[in-house]
Amino acid sequence: MAGIIEIDVHGKNVETAIGEIKRHLDNAGTGTYRIRVIHGYHGGTRIRDGIWDEFSYGRESKVKRIIMGDNQGITELILREF
Repeated sequence: MAGIIEIDVHGKNVETAIGEIKRHLDNAGTGTYRIRVIHGYHGGTRIRDGIWDEFSYGRESKVKRIIMGDNQGITELILREF
C-alpha cells in the first residue's frame, strides 16, 4: 500500500528492531504517512514496549502518534494524518 512502510522485526532483539525502525524513519519520504511494525505478540511485547518508550511523547519529531495495529502484534507509527 502506498504511503505505508511495513517492517517485520520478528525474532530481533529490541535494540536491533529500534535501529531498523529508525533507519526507515530517517529514509521515509513525504509520501509516507505511516510505518507499520510487525513485532508479533508472544515474543514481540518487549519490542512493542521499546517502540513506545523510544518514539512516544514527542521524542521523535517525525512521529505524531503511535497506535496499535489491527492486532496486538502490530504497532503503527503515524507520521502524518492521511
